[in-house]
Amino acid sequence: MNTFSRLTLAMAMLFAFAVSFSHVAFAQGVVNISGGPLAEDAHLENPTEAALNEDHADVETWITKWYGPEGNYEDNGGFQASASIDLMDEGTGGVITDASLSTLEGLLLTQSTDVVWGDDHGGTRGWTVFEIDPADGDNMNRGGPVDNIETYAVIVIDAPSAMTSVMSPAHDDHAHIWINGEKWYNNSAWTGAAQQVDYNVEVELQKGANVLLYRCGESGGSAYFNLHFDDATHNAVTIYPKDATDKQSFLDEITPLTPVEPKGKLTTTWADIRRK
Repeated sequence: MNTFSRLTLAMAMLFAFAVSFSHVAFAQGVVNISGGPLAEDAHLENPTEAALNEDHADVETWITKWYGPEGNYEDNGGFQASASIDLMDEGTGGVITDASLSTLEGLLLTQSTDVVWGDDHGGTRGWTVFEIDPADGDNMNRGGPVDNIETYAVIVIDAPSAMTSVMSPAHDDHAHIWINGEKWYNNSAWTGAAQQVDYNVEVELQKGANVLLYRCGESGGSAYFNLHFDDATHNAVTIYPKDATDKQSFLDEITPLTPVEPKGKLTTTWADIRRK
């Protein structure tokens, strides 16, 4: 083999390695969870991959605006006890579930459905937009008790095309993340700090609206939940709430993203919800 052929082969091998490596590395770290979403029988299993313990404090794209119930679920009995209970199903009589809240259909039902958790668990909660400080190790605390609580938080990600993205969660204690009705992340181990990431998770976004539900359970001590995506995703998508400050302005923001179904379809449409 002559020198030119060896050089050509070496360059081809380096290119192939670079392409392969690009699937597991990105600007903020290494992708160590892929192949999702989680199988149904693995919804409450922790990751088997080693935790990365990455400091993402210098990341500027942490998501600060969320949509969810006006307050936390209280007195959850500890996150170990509450993790297997669908608290959204419990609070809405089955109208909305954890999984369906991560779909447009379920999300739009919040227009007319409050969450009734009872006096022992925070009472009746309407829906609103709220903001968190990613650097605050207690950003789950939204009034009321600070221990034994659950936070529900939703965003809508408008993607210009179908794309593979990397999400990086930080949390304390038990985190569940659903996207478009499927569970992509479950972890009952806290990440150690408000902006420390143990798992960079490869996820699939569809063209148009993608609904993400982040549920986090807390027992005691620090109480935080945070999320950001890789830089390429943040540069390409629009995330809502954007300018919204309350339920109605949020629902108005995402109106252009909701499909208008032909008459006779069973799918719940935005027009159906608005008429209620």
